[in-house]
Amino acid sequence: MRKNYNYTRRRLYLPEYGRHIHEMVDSLLEIEDRQERTRQAKAVIAVMGNLNSTLRDTEDFKHKLWDHLFIMSDFQLDVDSPYAQPSRQDLTLRPQKLSYPQSRAMFKHYGKYAQRFVRLIAEDSDPSRAVGEIANVARFMRTKSYEFNNEHPNNDSIIRDIHLMADNKLEIDLSEISSMRSEYRQGAATRVQRRGKVQQRSNSRHKVQKNSKNNQRHNGHK
Repeated sequence: MRKNYNYTRRRLYLPEYGRHIHEMVDSLLEIEDRQERTRQAKAVIAVMGNLNSTLRDTEDFKHKLWDHLFIMSDFQLDVDSPYAQPSRQDLTLRPQKLSYPQSRAMFKHYGKYAQRFVRLIAEDSDPSRAVGEIANVARFMRTKSYEFNNEHPNNDSIIRDIHLMADNKLEIDLSEISSMRSEYRQGAATRVQRRGKVQQRSNSRHKVQKNSKNNQRHNGHK
């Protein structure tokens, strides 16, 4: 008996449909009558739709089935399809290669957007609006630097980096950025005070619990 192994059979172009569907498509190629071949192709399309019954109501489901039918026939099937018959070239088109930006950030801990923002502000003709915008960018730079280094940078270094990113073309007063240091220290002091109050409350609660336990032991000895 001659053994029929899969490696001796022809290639399955769409393995998800199985070998039986591919054999049905091969039998379509042997039908000489075009009208009969088209009728049998529609029957094969119905069987293919039953394999994916959950996708019947999706958009262009029938169109996909006809495209798969032509693919399994290696684009050799000649039938009256309700859709345009695809070609091998249409299905083997490769997407265009994306062009990635080649520019590098001057300061990685700030990111590219900070440098872009600073240069746009340097080109702004309204100095009153530029002051508020540069202050927002400075806060953004402070936040990103903290995320990168886990510590807040010196405001003088932020001002120096802003001038470098603007190519020394930024002619506005940056005194508002220098005040962020005192605001940050004040916020830190407030957090320390809150921590102290929470610690005092926990200590007092611990003392109360300890005294109540001592009283219970004393009463138990009596």
